[in-house]
Amino acid sequence: MHDDGSYDDPPVTGPGGRSSAADPVSRETDQQGWSRGAEFRDPAPRPADPDPVVRHDVPSGGGLHPVSGVPANLPPGAGGAQPMSGVPANLPPLREAPESAARPANVADPRPVPVQRNAAPPARFEPLPASDVAQQSAPQAVPGSDAVAADTPPVDGYELDANPSTYVSRETPTREEDDPPLAMEAMRAVHILNPSGEVTMPRPERTRVMCVANQKGGVGKTTTTVNLAVALALHGNRVLVVDLDPQGNASTGLNVPHHTGVPDVYDCLIDSVPLEEVAQAVEGIPNLWCVPATIDLAGAEIELVSVVARESRLARAIAAYPGQFDYVFIDCPPSLGLLTVNALVAAQEVLIPIQCEYYALEGLNQLINNINLVRQHLNPKLEVSTILLTMYDRRTRLADAVEQDVRNHFGDKVLEAVIPRNVRVSEAPSYGQSVMTYDPGSRGATSYFEAAQEIADRGAKEPVSRNA
Repeated sequence: MHDDGSYDDPPVTGPGGRSSAADPVSRETDQQGWSRGAEFRDPAPRPADPDPVVRHDVPSGGGLHPVSGVPANLPPGAGGAQPMSGVPANLPPLREAPESAARPANVADPRPVPVQRNAAPPARFEPLPASDVAQQSAPQAVPGSDAVAADTPPVDGYELDANPSTYVSRETPTREEDDPPLAMEAMRAVHILNPSGEVTMPRPERTRVMCVANQKGGVGKTTTTVNLAVALALHGNRVLVVDLDPQGNASTGLNVPHHTGVPDVYDCLIDSVPLEEVAQAVEGIPNLWCVPATIDLAGAEIELVSVVARESRLARAIAAYPGQFDYVFIDCPPSLGLLTVNALVAAQEVLIPIQCEYYALEGLNQLINNINLVRQHLNPKLEVSTILLTMYDRRTRLADAVEQDVRNHFGDKVLEAVIPRNVRVSEAPSYGQSVMTYDPGSRGATSYFEAAQEIADRGAKEPVSRNA
């Protein structure tokens, strides 16, 4: 069939060589504006048939039937073939044969046959002999070598193993990565909570008194104090937390009462009350005690002005404690007043949490200068031992720049563990818990646990003993 819509065969002509009006013409030739040429054009357009159903009882004019190709004026029963089936019309009617009987080859099946797209003939599978299977499964190797044949086609996404008969995907996960995320989180939670109570973090040879200080507020001093203390206590260390901030946030994070009337650190500084009478055991955390702070501590700086040896009041209280602790964490207020000076005199090490922003670096110089003054005049054993980066947002370049500056300046004093921004860390205090117990499988809990492990490893002098 050509692009113009005509057939390859010549048209059927009538007497005289002219085309008959009943020529079988393609349906596409009836479109308006189509021209076959002057010699094949009909003298007049054919009217549309109002009744599209073929009428077999009415004889048509001369010519052939447009569908069956038989003469259209042949009366019914006068011989010839039926217009639709091609069977002679004058044959006697046949009795209907049963479904099982064979149907003549020239009679179409009236039942519709379901059409299946892309259907392929059923294939027959026959088992191969064992020798053929072994021959097909054997790798094609170069004679005299263990390597795969050079003409072996490469497989996308796979790399060849030492065994040429196997392929190992580059995307094959390790055993740890193959575990579901919930299973990995549960494993981390069990590891952090340490339900067995064994000593898994090394204990120091002597008590380590660490002052958590930074004159800038909101850098994570209280959060760091609480979570490091809980992490060390859960893994076998005896820890004491001294809340020296009048806001009492460390007491809130450990769920220790610190309302007005409760004995607190103010009584130790002003009235020389022994520290053991003020310390409270933290509920649910073994080996952890806390000295709370109330609002009365806000006036301690004014009252300490006239007290003798005002800078060393806290140091004497800690030294007089009869119990033996592995760690003593002192949570300082965001200032460089007498309370912070008392903490610096009582401590041996300074832990400085630094927020990964520019403002945190701006006041760091002044803090280092005050630490040097205390070392020269009041506490020669004081040193900055630990720097912890907090609120790290890996999506920003600023956080990376601050980290690089701090590491270049302080060197090995900066912990490898970095505390990211994590909403679980901020949610935990509202429930009176640390993030270690609130959501031990979160990123915040994991990061603080790694920081505590690193601090314990740096100051360890004696080996870990189980159930010590």
